[in-house]
Amino acid sequence: MKRYDHAKLLIKPGFVAIVLLLVTGCSKNKFLEETTTTNLNEQTVFSDSAYAMNFLNNIYSNIGFSFSPVRFANGGLDAASSEADVPKAGVAATSTGFATGSITPATVSDDAWKTGYAQIRAVNQYLKHAATLPFAKNLINRTTGEARFLRAWYYFTLLKHYGGVPLVGDTIFTDKDNITASRNSFEECVNYIISECDAAASVLPVRQQGIDYGRAGAGACLALKARVLLYAASPLFNGDNAFNTGVSDPLRSVIGYKTADPNRWKLAADAARTVLSLGTYELYNSTTQVSGVTVQPFQSVFSQRANNEYIFARMNAGTKDFETWWMPPSRGGDGSGAYPYQELVDAFPMKNGKPINSSGSGYNPNRPYDNRDPRLTYTIMHDSSLIVLYTDYIQPIMNVALNLYEGAGADAIFKRTTTGYYVNKMLKPDIAGNCIHGTDRGWPLIRFAEMYLDFAEAENEFAGPTQEVYDALIALRKRAGIDAGDDNLYGLTAGMTKDEMREVIHNERRIELAFEEHWFWDVRRWLIAGDTENKQMHGMKVTRSGGVPAVFEIVNVRKRNFRNAMYLFPIPQSEVAKSTYLLQNPYWSTTGQ
Repeated sequence: MKRYDHAKLLIKPGFVAIVLLLVTGCSKNKFLEETTTTNLNEQTVFSDSAYAMNFLNNIYSNIGFSFSPVRFANGGLDAASSEADVPKAGVAATSTGFATGSITPATVSDDAWKTGYAQIRAVNQYLKHAATLPFAKNLINRTTGEARFLRAWYYFTLLKHYGGVPLVGDTIFTDKDNITASRNSFEECVNYIISECDAAASVLPVRQQGIDYGRAGAGACLALKARVLLYAASPLFNGDNAFNTGVSDPLRSVIGYKTADPNRWKLAADAARTVLSLGTYELYNSTTQVSGVTVQPFQSVFSQRANNEYIFARMNAGTKDFETWWMPPSRGGDGSGAYPYQELVDAFPMKNGKPINSSGSGYNPNRPYDNRDPRLTYTIMHDSSLIVLYTDYIQPIMNVALNLYEGAGADAIFKRTTTGYYVNKMLKPDIAGNCIHGTDRGWPLIRFAEMYLDFAEAENEFAGPTQEVYDALIALRKRAGIDAGDDNLYGLTAGMTKDEMREVIHNERRIELAFEEHWFWDVRRWLIAGDTENKQMHGMKVTRSGGVPAVFEIVNVRKRNFRNAMYLFPIPQSEVAKSTYLLQNPYWSTTGQ
């Protein structure tokens, strides 16, 4: 399928130093025809339709940087949270710093700050020339909408990292400017992002089709709006709390609303309901056949680059990146990804929908993976998981048991994985890190499934566990393969209180959206990171001996540490040092320690 590529370019004042990859009628098997052009000035770029389009494409290239499983070169936000353990022990990285509680403004990665503002500047550069671009009027309108959505996307990325940040409007700063911008309030940032989403949605089709699939549509604008409003309504930002107590203005208004307003939950619920009602998106409910093996919908959705569940995704062609990052050594994994903790494994219920520690669940600690929520199998590899094996790099052997028991070899616990688990989420069933094949895929930045969860959470907080809340969770559990039960509640308990439903929704997000860049932010906006991120974490050691049944032993892996300061990223000390106007977030030392 023909699609746009993301060009590589660096913009400097009055000059564009560019290496462009031009799309010239590419096919699925030949993604790009390459043309290298250097030393193009700004006027040339924006007076040529191909160069101008590739300039916009380049802004898409970093939409998934925060999502990346190998962000920080060390497990990304998965390993920076209690979702998974840090790989490559001893590497000084942001993920390690969050795991140990040793992160500082001097050591934290500055990628969010630099990438966010670099891309916002690029958007402003594009919008400066939008009216005179050599495009048809409808294409000018559409790409202007895309650019404004992307600006909102990068501002939200900054917002969830730092709280309020400087809003630069349409200004295009140069490296010679003396920038004195102070941080805008959290409320001002939320309002600006929402206004950009609304403006973009008004000129975009609900969903882009054909060669434009993967570009932002109105659905992505409305979904981002729903996510922003959900965050804004959440305890971390919605009024006084244990994090911001004692913080005074001007910083207090930068890190959240000064007064709580329960109506913010209604705004979030209504925004998510709008997306759910578009009629364009749906949960992916089809099975697929892969090398003679039937793949269930929850697993299939992540290997279908184009599907009706993805609202916004980063498009990749012909890659095996996830397989290389997450698979064990025997399947060509390079150890870049993180290793899931036992606590995440235990969060998955039984196939009857009941938590493993509840009465009548049927959980057997001697056979801990039997009769579990099917999403467990499709999310996490454990001992005896059936996954693909390549012996000649060309032909897959499907459903070969994975040996992770102690002493089994390079894949085993204490050899590569520190927890006894590997990530299986988003891996294509017939692709491994050590095969010659790749696959077209999209990184799921916003899925329709998230909209069900966003709605359920916001509606429960505003109105309690209404039937609509139950219906949203049932839709996800039904697709996952949970048994309906005699009451058709798919393991949910009838008549739950708001507090009980809140716990269920939190857990459903944890398992449905695992390894999709949600848990790190969720535990913070819920103000529960002091519990989830400040505890001993565990793994599973499996022992096998001859014909004796396997012995499963939960073992200590890492004591994670958390400080209140870590509810927000510190602004990199290198940035704070540049300007007295840039206030550091609460509880981070001004010396960078």
